[in-house]
Amino acid sequence: MKLGICLPQMGSQSDGRQVASFAAAAEDLGYESLWVSDRVLAPREPSDLYPVGGTSQHPYPAQFTAVLDPIVTLTAAAASTTSVRLGMSTLNALWHNPLLLGRSLTSLDLVSGGRLDVGIGLGWLQDEYDAVGVPWTGKAARLDEILDVLRALWNDNPVEHHGPLFDITSSYNDLTPAQRGGPPLLLGGFGAAALERVGRRGDGWLPVWGLPAQYLASLWQIARSAAEDRGRDPDSLRREMRINIAPGQTMSDVATICDEIDAMGIESAFVDLNYVTDTVEAAVLLAADLMVCREGSPAGVGG
Repeated sequence: MKLGICLPQMGSQSDGRQVASFAAAAEDLGYESLWVSDRVLAPREPSDLYPVGGTSQHPYPAQFTAVLDPIVTLTAAAASTTSVRLGMSTLNALWHNPLLLGRSLTSLDLVSGGRLDVGIGLGWLQDEYDAVGVPWTGKAARLDEILDVLRALWNDNPVEHHGPLFDITSSYNDLTPAQRGGPPLLLGGFGAAALERVGRRGDGWLPVWGLPAQYLASLWQIARSAAEDRGRDPDSLRREMRINIAPGQTMSDVATICDEIDAMGIESAFVDLNYVTDTVEAAVLLAADLMVCREGSPAGVGG
């Protein structure tokens, strides 16, 4: 199983000046992918609680009060690395105009030499949608049309789109991604409709560690069945499992989780240290410790 790691992006690690050095260190340690997430607002009285453990006293992780822009963060990482994949778990594409987003993602794929994986989710906080002027209702339909626009931008020249929400007149489109057909589109979600969309039009799924293995397997079967129904090869779909490390967990504990994920047949996973480290230096030390726990040395991870 391939292993990745989240970049320093949140809370006390949102300074930004050490993103490039962390990315280079993670690549040297043998991590095979670098990841970012997406938050734009930390309301004092939020409309919704964080779905992973939010309470009225602590509605979301304290780190959410300061979050670097995901595309800028990945660009810094791209410039300081040569081989690691660059992923998003997840970018909330619905907050963006898809034409402008497509230009940014295409540019990042070119800057990185074709190493971008575009992970897209719908988010969970209505306040963020209200603040960026995007309706909370109709999210699924908006996502489908944004995916239509991205696919068109990455495959058609001239490009043209006429939909309920967005309209692009027939235009020359010579800016194309380094990856033929565009960066892989990995989709989040934990409902039947979300997994059906993965199989119908995605390149993979972004699950989160902590749900029962049987439930994860049943969701994955929905995606595979949807792919078959569309004449797509279900074996071409991939999974990238997020591991949110909790306070008190050792890197030996995390290595055991990685073994369990590997045994489930999941191709790749990545760990997030933003919640358990206060400095980038501490994150690098833990990242190195995890590699030692997994392999006995920092070398040779992946495959």
